[in-house]
Amino acid sequence: MRHLPRLLTILLVVCLAPSASPARAQGFVHADHQQIVDAQGNPLILRGLNLGGWMVQEGYMMGLSNLKAQHVIRGRIAQIIDERKTEIFYQSWRDNAVTRADIDAMAKWGFNSVRLPMHWNLFIKDTPGKAAKGGIVWNEEGFRRVDALIAWLKANDMVLILDLHAAPGGQGHDIAISDRNPRKPSLWDSPEDQRKMIALWSEIARRYKDEPTIAGYDLLNEPNWGFQDKTDKGGCRETGNEPLRDLYERTIHAIRAIDTNHMLIIEGNCWGNNYAGLLPVADRNTTLSFHKYWTPTTQESIEPFLRLREQYDMPLWNGESGENNNGWYARAVALQEKNGIGWAWWPLKKIGAGNPLEIEAGAGYRRLSAYLRGEGEKPPAKAAFAALMQLAADSRFDRNVHHRDVVDALLGTLHRDKTMPLQAQ
Repeated sequence: MRHLPRLLTILLVVCLAPSASPARAQGFVHADHQQIVDAQGNPLILRGLNLGGWMVQEGYMMGLSNLKAQHVIRGRIAQIIDERKTEIFYQSWRDNAVTRADIDAMAKWGFNSVRLPMHWNLFIKDTPGKAAKGGIVWNEEGFRRVDALIAWLKANDMVLILDLHAAPGGQGHDIAISDRNPRKPSLWDSPEDQRKMIALWSEIARRYKDEPTIAGYDLLNEPNWGFQDKTDKGGCRETGNEPLRDLYERTIHAIRAIDTNHMLIIEGNCWGNNYAGLLPVADRNTTLSFHKYWTPTTQESIEPFLRLREQYDMPLWNGESGENNNGWYARAVALQEKNGIGWAWWPLKKIGAGNPLEIEAGAGYRRLSAYLRGEGEKPPAKAAFAALMQLAADSRFDRNVHHRDVVDALLGTLHRDKTMPLQAQ
Protein backbone atom coordinates (compact mmCIF):
# COMPACT_ATOMS: atom_id res chain seq x y z
CA MET A 1 0.00 0.00 0.00
CA ARG A 2 -0.12 3.37 0.10
CA HIS A 3 2.53 5.89 0.97
CA LEU A 4 3.38 7.50 -2.37
CA PRO A 5 1.04 8.73 -5.14
CA ARG A 6 0.56 6.32 -8.00
CA LEU A 7 1.79 7.20 -11.48
CA LEU A 8 -0.92 7.48 -14.08
CA THR A 9 1.55 7.14 -16.94
CA ILE A 10 2.59 3.55 -17.39
CA LEU A 11 5.78 2.48 -19.11
CA LEU A 12 4.36 0.18 -21.79
CA VAL A 13 6.54 -2.72 -22.87
CA VAL A 14 7.32 -3.21 -26.55
CA CYS A 15 8.81 -6.69 -26.50
CA LEU A 16 6.70 -9.64 -27.65
CA ALA A 17 7.08 -13.36 -26.99
CA PRO A 18 5.06 -16.44 -27.82
CA SER A 19 2.44 -17.59 -25.31
CA ALA A 20 2.06 -21.11 -24.01
CA SER A 21 -1.21 -23.00 -23.98
CA PRO A 22 -3.55 -22.28 -21.06
CA ALA A 23 -2.97 -24.28 -17.91
CA ARG A 24 -5.78 -26.75 -17.25
CA ALA A 25 -8.02 -25.34 -14.52
CA GLN A 26 -11.47 -26.91 -14.89
CA GLY A 27 -13.32 -26.71 -11.59
CA PHE A 28 -11.28 -23.69 -10.47
CA VAL A 29 -11.53 -19.93 -10.87
CA HIS A 30 -9.22 -19.14 -13.79
CA ALA A 31 -8.17 -16.67 -16.44
CA ASP A 32 -9.92 -17.03 -19.79
CA HIS A 33 -8.33 -14.57 -22.21
CA GLN A 34 -9.45 -11.13 -20.94
CA GLN A 35 -11.86 -12.38 -18.26
CA ILE A 36 -11.67 -14.08 -14.90
CA VAL A 37 -14.22 -16.90 -14.93
CA ASP A 38 -15.63 -19.21 -12.28
CA ALA A 39 -15.32 -22.99 -12.12
CA GLN A 40 -18.09 -23.37 -14.73
CA GLY A 41 -16.51 -20.87 -17.11
CA ASN A 42 -18.93 -18.01 -16.37
CA PRO A 43 -17.56 -14.45 -16.13
CA LEU A 44 -16.74 -13.64 -12.51
CA ILE A 45 -16.44 -10.18 -10.97
CA LEU A 46 -14.47 -10.59 -7.76
CA ARG A 47 -15.84 -8.25 -5.09
CA GLY A 48 -13.69 -8.55 -2.00
CA LEU A 49 -11.95 -7.12 1.01
CA ASN A 50 -8.33 -7.34 2.11
CA LEU A 51 -7.54 -8.75 5.53
CA GLY A 52 -4.82 -6.14 5.91
CA GLY A 53 -3.27 -5.76 9.34
CA TRP A 54 -3.95 -9.36 10.41
CA MET A 55 -0.71 -11.08 9.43
CA VAL A 56 1.22 -7.91 8.52
CA GLN A 57 0.79 -4.81 10.68
CA GLU A 58 1.58 -1.57 8.85
CA GLY A 59 2.31 1.25 11.26
CA TYR A 60 -0.44 3.62 10.17
CA MET A 61 -3.08 0.91 10.73
CA MET A 62 -2.02 0.73 14.39
CA GLY A 63 -1.86 4.51 14.91
CA LEU A 64 1.95 4.30 14.64
CA SER A 65 2.82 5.79 11.25
CA ASN A 66 6.18 6.93 12.62
CA LEU A 67 7.33 3.36 13.24
CA LYS A 68 6.25 2.14 9.77
CA ALA A 69 7.23 -1.54 9.79
CA GLN A 70 5.92 -4.38 11.96
CA HIS A 71 9.34 -5.50 13.15
CA VAL A 72 10.00 -1.98 14.45
CA ILE A 73 6.64 -1.86 16.25
CA ARG A 74 7.23 -5.29 17.74
CA GLY A 75 10.74 -4.37 18.85
CA ARG A 76 9.57 -1.22 20.60
CA ILE A 77 6.77 -3.11 22.36
CA ALA A 78 9.21 -5.81 23.51
CA GLN A 79 11.42 -3.13 25.08
CA ILE A 80 8.51 -2.28 27.37
CA ILE A 81 6.87 -5.64 28.15
CA ASP A 82 9.58 -8.21 27.15
CA GLU A 83 9.63 -10.61 24.19
CA ARG A 84 7.56 -13.38 25.79
CA LYS A 85 4.59 -11.13 26.51
CA THR A 86 4.98 -9.50 23.10
CA GLU A 87 4.51 -12.90 21.47
CA ILE A 88 1.44 -13.51 23.66
CA PHE A 89 -0.03 -10.23 22.36
CA TYR A 90 0.64 -11.08 18.71
CA GLN A 91 -0.88 -14.54 19.09
CA SER A 92 -3.96 -12.99 20.68
CA TRP A 93 -4.13 -10.41 17.90
CA ARG A 94 -4.12 -13.10 15.23
CA ASP A 95 -6.65 -15.15 17.20
CA ASN A 96 -9.10 -12.25 17.40
CA ALA A 97 -8.64 -9.82 14.50
CA VAL A 98 -10.09 -12.26 11.93
CA THR A 99 -12.61 -14.93 12.92
CA ARG A 100 -15.49 -16.85 11.34
CA ALA A 101 -17.79 -13.97 12.31
CA ASP A 102 -15.90 -11.57 10.01
CA ILE A 103 -16.24 -13.90 7.03
CA ASP A 104 -19.89 -14.64 7.74
CA ALA A 105 -20.59 -10.90 7.84
CA MET A 106 -18.74 -10.27 4.57
CA ALA A 107 -20.81 -12.95 2.86
CA LYS A 108 -24.03 -11.51 4.28
CA TRP A 109 -23.07 -8.04 3.04
CA GLY A 110 -22.55 -9.39 -0.49
CA PHE A 111 -18.79 -9.85 -0.92
CA ASN A 112 -17.67 -12.99 -2.73
CA SER A 113 -13.91 -13.00 -2.10
CA VAL A 114 -11.10 -12.24 0.33
CA ARG A 115 -7.49 -11.28 -0.30
CA LEU A 116 -5.13 -12.46 2.43
CA PRO A 117 -1.90 -10.45 2.87
CA MET A 118 0.62 -12.97 4.21
CA HIS A 119 3.88 -12.51 6.12
CA TRP A 120 6.54 -15.03 5.17
CA ASN A 121 7.64 -15.57 8.78
CA LEU A 122 4.27 -17.09 9.68
CA PHE A 123 5.03 -19.83 7.14
CA ILE A 124 8.82 -20.25 7.37
CA LYS A 125 10.70 -20.39 10.66
CA ASP A 126 13.65 -18.05 10.73
CA THR A 127 16.23 -20.59 11.88
CA PRO A 128 19.85 -19.43 11.51
CA GLY A 129 22.02 -22.04 9.85
CA LYS A 130 19.17 -24.15 8.49
CA ALA A 131 18.61 -22.15 5.31
CA ALA A 132 22.33 -21.96 4.59
CA LYS A 133 22.41 -25.76 4.55
CA GLY A 134 19.51 -25.91 2.14
CA GLY A 135 16.83 -26.73 4.72
CA ILE A 136 13.62 -24.80 5.34
CA VAL A 137 11.57 -25.37 8.48
CA TRP A 138 7.88 -24.68 7.93
CA ASN A 139 6.01 -22.61 10.48
CA GLU A 140 2.67 -24.37 10.76
CA GLU A 141 0.93 -21.34 12.28
CA GLY A 142 0.50 -19.63 8.94
CA PHE A 143 -0.80 -22.75 7.22
CA ARG A 144 -3.14 -23.47 10.14
CA ARG A 145 -4.67 -20.00 9.83
CA VAL A 146 -5.03 -20.36 6.05
CA ASP A 147 -6.76 -23.71 6.57
CA ALA A 148 -9.25 -22.14 9.00
CA LEU A 149 -9.89 -19.25 6.63
CA ILE A 150 -10.53 -21.66 3.75
CA ALA A 151 -13.10 -23.52 5.86
CA TRP A 152 -14.93 -20.29 6.75
CA LEU A 153 -14.95 -19.14 3.13
CA LYS A 154 -16.04 -22.53 1.81
CA ALA A 155 -19.03 -22.46 4.16
CA ASN A 156 -20.02 -19.12 2.62
CA ASP A 157 -19.34 -19.99 -1.05
CA MET A 158 -16.57 -17.37 -1.18
CA VAL A 159 -13.08 -17.61 -2.65
CA LEU A 160 -9.62 -16.69 -1.42
CA ILE A 161 -6.66 -14.93 -3.04
CA LEU A 162 -3.36 -15.60 -1.28
CA ASP A 163 -1.07 -12.54 -1.40
CA LEU A 164 2.61 -12.63 -0.45
CA HIS A 165 2.58 -9.21 1.17
CA ALA A 166 5.82 -9.47 3.14
CA ALA A 167 8.36 -11.53 1.21
CA PRO A 168 11.63 -12.79 2.69
CA GLY A 169 14.05 -9.86 2.83
CA GLY A 170 11.35 -7.40 1.76
CA GLN A 171 10.53 -6.36 -1.80
CA GLY A 172 10.60 -2.57 -1.62
CA HIS A 173 11.93 0.66 -0.17
CA ASP A 174 8.46 1.33 1.25
CA ILE A 175 9.32 -0.75 4.30
CA ALA A 176 5.92 -0.70 6.01
CA ILE A 177 4.34 -2.76 3.23
CA SER A 178 6.74 -5.69 3.33
CA ASP A 179 8.14 -5.31 6.87
CA ARG A 180 11.60 -4.89 5.34
CA ASN A 181 14.56 -4.31 7.62
CA PRO A 182 16.93 -1.91 5.79
CA ARG A 183 19.83 -3.18 7.90
CA LYS A 184 19.54 -6.58 6.20
CA PRO A 185 19.77 -7.60 2.52
CA SER A 186 16.56 -7.06 0.57
CA LEU A 187 14.80 -9.71 -1.49
CA TRP A 188 16.64 -8.31 -4.51
CA ASP A 189 20.05 -8.48 -2.83
CA SER A 190 19.69 -12.00 -1.43
CA PRO A 191 19.56 -15.14 -3.59
CA GLU A 192 18.75 -17.03 -0.37
CA ASP A 193 15.64 -14.92 0.26
CA GLN A 194 14.54 -15.43 -3.34
CA ARG A 195 14.98 -19.17 -2.85
CA LYS A 196 12.81 -18.98 0.28
CA MET A 197 10.09 -17.12 -1.61
CA ILE A 198 10.02 -19.72 -4.39
CA ALA A 199 10.08 -22.53 -1.84
CA LEU A 200 7.14 -20.98 0.01
CA TRP A 201 5.01 -20.78 -3.13
CA SER A 202 6.01 -24.35 -3.98
CA GLU A 203 4.86 -25.50 -0.54
CA ILE A 204 1.60 -23.57 -0.87
CA ALA A 205 1.07 -25.21 -4.26
CA ARG A 206 1.78 -28.65 -2.78
CA ARG A 207 -0.68 -28.20 0.07
CA TYR A 208 -3.48 -26.46 -1.83
CA LYS A 209 -3.21 -27.61 -5.44
CA ASP A 210 -6.59 -29.37 -5.24
CA GLU A 211 -8.40 -26.67 -3.20
CA PRO A 212 -10.95 -24.81 -5.38
CA THR A 213 -11.80 -22.32 -2.62
CA ILE A 214 -8.50 -20.65 -3.47
CA ALA A 215 -9.03 -18.49 -6.56
CA GLY A 216 -5.43 -17.45 -7.12
CA TYR A 217 -1.88 -16.84 -5.96
CA ASP A 218 -0.85 -13.15 -5.90
CA LEU A 219 2.88 -13.77 -6.18
CA LEU A 220 4.38 -10.53 -4.82
CA ASN A 221 2.64 -7.49 -3.41
CA GLU A 222 3.60 -4.01 -4.63
CA PRO A 223 7.30 -4.33 -5.49
CA ASN A 224 8.89 -0.87 -5.39
CA TRP A 225 12.57 -0.98 -6.29
CA GLY A 226 14.84 0.74 -8.81
CA PHE A 227 17.01 -1.90 -10.43
CA GLN A 228 18.74 0.24 -13.06
CA ASP A 229 18.80 3.49 -11.08
CA LYS A 230 19.26 3.23 -7.32
CA THR A 231 17.85 6.75 -6.86
CA ASP A 232 14.56 5.52 -8.34
CA LYS A 233 13.36 4.20 -4.98
CA GLY A 234 9.93 3.14 -6.18
CA GLY A 235 10.98 1.64 -9.50
CA CYS A 236 8.61 3.99 -11.32
CA ARG A 237 11.22 4.93 -13.97
CA GLU A 238 12.39 1.34 -14.45
CA THR A 239 12.38 0.32 -18.12
CA GLY A 240 13.59 -3.27 -17.82
CA ASN A 241 12.54 -4.86 -14.52
CA GLU A 242 14.76 -7.85 -15.33
CA PRO A 243 15.21 -9.06 -11.72
CA LEU A 244 11.46 -8.88 -11.11
CA ARG A 245 10.64 -10.72 -14.33
CA ASP A 246 13.26 -13.36 -13.58
CA LEU A 247 11.84 -13.95 -10.10
CA TYR A 248 8.31 -14.21 -11.48
CA GLU A 249 9.40 -16.69 -14.14
CA ARG A 250 11.23 -18.91 -11.65
CA THR A 251 8.31 -18.78 -9.21
CA ILE A 252 5.76 -19.62 -11.90
CA HIS A 253 7.90 -22.51 -13.14
CA ALA A 254 8.15 -23.91 -9.60
CA ILE A 255 4.40 -23.60 -8.96
CA ARG A 256 3.42 -25.13 -12.29
CA ALA A 257 5.63 -28.15 -11.64
CA ILE A 258 3.17 -28.95 -8.82
CA ASP A 259 -0.08 -27.07 -9.41
CA THR A 260 -1.67 -26.46 -12.82
CA ASN A 261 -5.04 -25.53 -11.35
CA HIS A 262 -4.73 -22.15 -9.72
CA MET A 263 -4.74 -18.75 -11.38
CA LEU A 264 -1.55 -16.77 -10.92
CA ILE A 265 -1.52 -13.00 -10.35
CA ILE A 266 1.37 -10.66 -11.00
CA GLU A 267 1.89 -7.04 -9.96
CA GLY A 268 4.15 -4.49 -11.61
CA ASN A 269 6.95 -2.46 -10.08
CA CYS A 270 6.12 1.02 -8.72
CA TRP A 271 3.42 -0.32 -6.35
CA GLY A 272 1.74 -2.26 -9.18
CA ASN A 273 1.93 0.40 -11.87
CA ASN A 274 5.06 -0.24 -13.95
CA TYR A 275 4.90 -3.36 -16.15
CA ALA A 276 7.77 -2.50 -18.50
CA GLY A 277 9.64 -5.68 -19.40
CA LEU A 278 7.28 -7.96 -17.47
CA LEU A 279 4.85 -8.89 -20.25
CA PRO A 280 3.85 -11.11 -21.89
CA VAL A 281 3.63 -13.97 -19.40
CA ALA A 282 3.87 -17.40 -21.01
CA ASP A 283 1.44 -19.00 -18.58
CA ARG A 284 -2.06 -18.24 -19.87
CA ASN A 285 -3.79 -18.78 -16.52
CA THR A 286 -2.37 -15.51 -15.26
CA THR A 287 -4.05 -12.23 -14.33
CA LEU A 288 -2.58 -8.73 -14.15
CA SER A 289 -3.22 -6.88 -10.89
CA PHE A 290 -3.06 -3.11 -10.51
CA HIS A 291 -3.68 -1.06 -7.36
CA LYS A 292 -5.65 2.18 -7.34
CA TYR A 293 -5.31 4.80 -4.60
CA TRP A 294 -6.05 8.53 -4.69
CA THR A 295 -6.30 8.77 -8.48
CA PRO A 296 -9.29 10.15 -10.41
CA THR A 297 -12.26 7.85 -10.95
CA THR A 298 -12.29 8.55 -14.69
CA GLN A 299 -12.03 6.21 -17.65
CA GLU A 300 -8.72 7.84 -18.53
CA SER A 301 -7.26 6.84 -15.15
CA ILE A 302 -7.43 3.13 -16.02
CA GLU A 303 -6.85 3.30 -19.78
CA PRO A 304 -3.18 2.23 -19.50
CA PHE A 305 -4.26 -0.99 -17.77
CA LEU A 306 -7.07 -1.59 -20.25
CA ARG A 307 -4.55 -1.33 -23.08
CA LEU A 308 -2.37 -3.94 -21.38
CA ARG A 309 -5.38 -6.22 -21.02
CA GLU A 310 -6.15 -5.99 -24.70
CA GLN A 311 -2.55 -6.14 -25.92
CA TYR A 312 -1.65 -9.24 -23.90
CA ASP A 313 -5.10 -10.86 -23.84
CA MET A 314 -5.18 -11.34 -20.06
CA PRO A 315 -7.61 -10.33 -17.31
CA LEU A 316 -7.30 -7.32 -15.03
CA TRP A 317 -7.99 -7.32 -11.32
CA ASN A 318 -7.66 -4.46 -8.84
CA GLY A 319 -6.08 -6.12 -5.84
CA GLU A 320 -6.11 -3.02 -3.62
CA SER A 321 -8.02 0.23 -3.41
CA GLY A 322 -9.42 2.32 -0.60
CA GLU A 323 -8.31 4.77 2.10
CA ASN A 324 -10.64 7.46 0.76
CA ASN A 325 -14.27 8.55 1.20
CA ASN A 326 -17.51 6.84 0.32
CA GLY A 327 -18.22 8.93 -2.75
CA TRP A 328 -14.84 8.01 -4.22
CA TYR A 329 -15.44 4.36 -3.33
CA ALA A 330 -18.77 4.21 -5.16
CA ARG A 331 -17.39 5.93 -8.26
CA ALA A 332 -14.24 3.74 -8.32
CA VAL A 333 -16.27 0.53 -8.04
CA ALA A 334 -18.69 1.66 -10.75
CA LEU A 335 -15.79 2.53 -13.05
CA GLN A 336 -14.10 -0.82 -12.61
CA GLU A 337 -17.21 -2.95 -12.91
CA LYS A 338 -18.28 -1.05 -16.03
CA ASN A 339 -15.01 -2.26 -17.51
CA GLY A 340 -15.39 -5.84 -16.26
CA ILE A 341 -12.76 -5.50 -13.52
CA GLY A 342 -13.09 -7.07 -10.07
CA TRP A 343 -11.60 -5.57 -6.94
CA ALA A 344 -10.48 -6.13 -3.34
CA TRP A 345 -10.83 -3.13 -1.02
CA TRP A 346 -8.24 -2.20 1.60
CA PRO A 347 -8.83 -3.09 4.41
CA LEU A 348 -11.68 -4.83 6.23
CA LYS A 349 -10.71 -3.15 9.51
CA LYS A 350 -8.07 -1.07 11.25
CA ILE A 351 -7.75 1.50 14.01
CA GLY A 352 -9.52 4.50 12.49
CA ALA A 353 -12.51 4.99 10.21
CA GLY A 354 -12.97 4.59 6.46
CA ASN A 355 -13.44 0.81 6.49
CA PRO A 356 -16.41 -1.52 6.96
CA LEU A 357 -15.15 -2.23 10.49
CA GLU A 358 -13.22 -0.04 12.91
CA ILE A 359 -11.11 -1.18 15.85
CA GLU A 360 -11.59 1.19 18.76
CA ALA A 361 -8.41 1.92 20.69
CA GLY A 362 -9.00 2.03 24.44
CA ALA A 363 -7.51 4.59 26.78
CA GLY A 364 -4.61 2.30 27.70
CA TYR A 365 -3.57 1.74 24.09
CA ARG A 366 -3.94 5.44 23.33
CA ARG A 367 -1.44 6.18 26.12
CA LEU A 368 0.93 3.47 24.86
CA SER A 369 0.73 4.60 21.23
CA ALA A 370 1.29 8.22 22.27
CA TYR A 371 4.52 7.14 23.97
CA LEU A 372 5.59 5.12 20.92
CA ARG A 373 4.99 8.21 18.77
CA GLY A 374 7.13 10.28 21.13
CA GLU A 375 4.14 12.23 22.42
CA GLY A 376 3.73 10.96 25.99
CA GLU A 377 5.27 9.27 28.99
CA LYS A 378 6.29 5.64 29.05
CA PRO A 379 3.57 3.47 30.65
CA PRO A 380 4.46 0.80 33.21
CA ALA A 381 5.03 -2.64 31.66
CA LYS A 382 1.97 -4.13 33.37
CA ALA A 383 -0.31 -1.37 32.08
CA ALA A 384 1.16 -1.59 28.57
CA PHE A 385 0.61 -5.35 28.39
CA ALA A 386 -2.96 -5.00 29.65
CA ALA A 387 -3.61 -2.30 27.03
CA LEU A 388 -2.28 -4.50 24.22
CA MET A 389 -4.34 -7.50 25.30
CA GLN A 390 -7.40 -5.27 25.47
CA LEU A 391 -6.67 -4.06 21.93
CA ALA A 392 -6.41 -7.66 20.74
CA ALA A 393 -9.77 -8.46 22.33
CA ASP A 394 -11.32 -5.30 20.87
CA SER A 395 -10.19 -6.32 17.38
CA ARG A 396 -12.92 -9.00 17.36
CA PHE A 397 -15.88 -8.55 15.04
CA ASP A 398 -18.44 -8.22 17.83
CA ARG A 399 -16.44 -5.40 19.43
CA ASN A 400 -15.77 -3.46 16.25
CA VAL A 401 -17.58 -0.30 15.19
CA HIS A 402 -19.61 -1.24 12.11
CA HIS A 403 -19.70 1.30 9.26
CA ARG A 404 -22.53 0.06 7.06
CA ASP A 405 -22.27 3.24 4.99
CA VAL A 406 -18.89 2.04 3.69
CA VAL A 407 -20.35 -1.34 2.71
CA ASP A 408 -23.24 0.44 0.99
CA ALA A 409 -20.81 2.63 -0.95
CA LEU A 410 -19.06 -0.49 -2.24
CA LEU A 411 -22.02 -2.79 -2.78
CA GLY A 412 -25.16 -0.70 -2.45
CA THR A 413 -26.01 -0.69 -6.14
CA LEU A 414 -26.21 -4.49 -6.06
CA HIS A 415 -29.00 -4.55 -3.52
CA ARG A 416 -31.25 -1.51 -4.02
CA ASP A 417 -32.60 0.69 -6.76
CA LYS A 418 -30.52 3.60 -5.57
CA THR A 419 -27.68 3.79 -3.12
CA MET A 420 -28.03 5.19 0.35
CA PRO A 421 -26.54 8.65 0.98
CA LEU A 422 -22.76 8.57 0.83
CA GLN A 423 -21.02 9.94 3.88
CA ALA A 424 -17.41 11.08 3.74
CA GLN A 425 -15.24 9.44 6.39
